Amino acid sequence: MTSTSRSTAHSALSPYGWDEDWADAFAPYAAEGLLPGRVVRVDRGQCDVVTPDGVLRADTAFVTPHDPLRVVCTGDWVAVEPDGNPRYVRTYLPRRTAFVRSTSSKRSEGQILAANVDHAIVAVSLAVELDLARVERFLALAWESGAQPLVVLTKADLVPDPVTLAHLVQDVETSAPGVTVLAVSAALGEGLDVLAAVVGGGTAVLLGQSGAGKSTLANALLGEDVMDVQTTRDADGKGRHTTTTRNLLVMPGGGVLIDTPGLRGVGLWDAGSGVGQVFAEIEELARDCRFHDCAHESEPGCAVLAAIDDGELPERRLESYRKLMRENQRIVAKTDARLRAEIRKEWKRRGAIGKAAMEAKRGHLR
Repeated sequence: MTSTSRSTAHSALSPYGWDEDWADAFAPYAAEGLLPGRVVRVDRGQCDVVTPDGVLRADTAFVTPHDPLRVVCTGDWVAVEPDGNPRYVRTYLPRRTAFVRSTSSKRSEGQILAANVDHAIVAVSLAVELDLARVERFLALAWESGAQPLVVLTKADLVPDPVTLAHLVQDVETSAPGVTVLAVSAALGEGLDVLAAVVGGGTAVLLGQSGAGKSTLANALLGEDVMDVQTTRDADGKGRHTTTTRNLLVMPGGGVLIDTPGLRGVGLWDAGSGVGQVFAEIEELARDCRFHDCAHESEPGCAVLAAIDDGELPERRLESYRKLMRENQRIVAKTDARLRAEIRKEWKRRGAIGKAAMEAKRGHLR
């Protein structure tokens, strides 16, 4: 890339997150005469890409179509043909971060939601009862991506009592070690300046269920009504999907925002380290267990169970940890034959131990 074209790319793309490292990574494609750009929207095998020549519509057929984790997604930095009808995306640059969840298909494929994200905003509505287990699930997804999670409790104006609001924030903080938790009201404009300051200058993605107030929050951060907003049902606080695609938009205070459709299901996809970060206190306690492979169920010398008995660790946290670890182990096992064999071996070992214990018990009763 010549100094002139490099400067042009920087001035046009810097609002979208372009920097010298991206320029260096793109250099081999610049030598081929390709254009750098960031994907701001993807739908039906095509995408909108912001480039030094403006926003271009490009086909993604050149990029590996058979691997769902290697398709072009919103947030990718790509190399685009400078002309042609249609234009094609030749490739995308190596991703710094990537949000991947398990699909609901029986084939257990991964689905990439967004790429090159710095902050993951998990939106949780205060219009309904807090579901801490769901918050933990979203946080596991966020930590695993490589981005910094942030929990935003939306519709804070529906909790007028400051003491009650403070307790709700504290409940979430207990379930989100190392994560900032903010209560905001887009309707009253409260807390938005703090949120904008936290995520400004980078790429942020909005995650959450339908009805969590994501579109309203996105409009507040963007300073205009870009996203359609629909009312939620009074009974359960859920709403229809007001956002149907992932859109990347520039925030007026700096940085970009990716709004995503409401996620009804958030299946983990090889998120073992993400789960570990969500439950950091459990993994820390586990280091003091007598057995290195302690399952924290009934083993003697289990430091985790001791912490529950002492009231140091809520039992709900351990149950949530077990559930997410089991789920993650299942999804990994479906894609890793060696791990499947190890799990079967462990099942047989535990089964043999249980059988021996039962036989010993029967012998003792005789």
